[in-house]
Amino acid sequence: MSETRSPDSKRRSERSRRAILDAALELVGELGYPRLTIEAIAGRAGVGKQTIYRWWPSKAAVLLDAFIALGEEAAAGEHEIPNTGDLEADLKFVLRATVDELNSPEYELPARALAAEGVINAELGAEFVAKLLEPQLQLYVKRLLAAQDAGQVAEHIDPRVALELIVAPLAHRWLLRTLPLTHEYADTVVEYALRGLSPR
Repeated sequence: MSETRSPDSKRRSERSRRAILDAALELVGELGYPRLTIEAIAGRAGVGKQTIYRWWPSKAAVLLDAFIALGEEAAAGEHEIPNTGDLEADLKFVLRATVDELNSPEYELPARALAAEGVINAELGAEFVAKLLEPQLQLYVKRLLAAQDAGQVAEHIDPRVALELIVAPLAHRWLLRTLPLTHEYADTVVEYALRGLSPR
């Protein structure tokens, strides 16, 4: 007599969750954030609205989790800034990759939506920083500390402040959209920053 197995609820829930996150990313690209709705996400994902509200309180929360998942997939296995012994080359490599990411429509549209929402929604903004930005910034801290140990960065430099000299110009130019964000610009930012960080 064959054994009847009940459906795996965990697997079904994960499929639904993945479909919801994918739908949120697709729709924010197609509709823009202001026109994105829970109803639209549910329809695209093939789930009921209550399924979404059971896991997330708002469309912003759905999009944040979708964006975090997107970042994790893009960085699969890459959880360190390279340390080849050449700090300038390593930082240029990472900033060029960051430029490519910021210029990618897949990344740019949800990132801009979350950045804007985070300005008016303090709770979401704090979550965005804690879950996504700060872990990435700590990779710079670790690499700069290694450079200090190697004598490539002055001992008195605070790595948490120093990294802002490197990453903030890119974020500023990306947010304003007044000038192009290029590999050449990223290289220049690294060169200028390291002049100030290097031991005298």
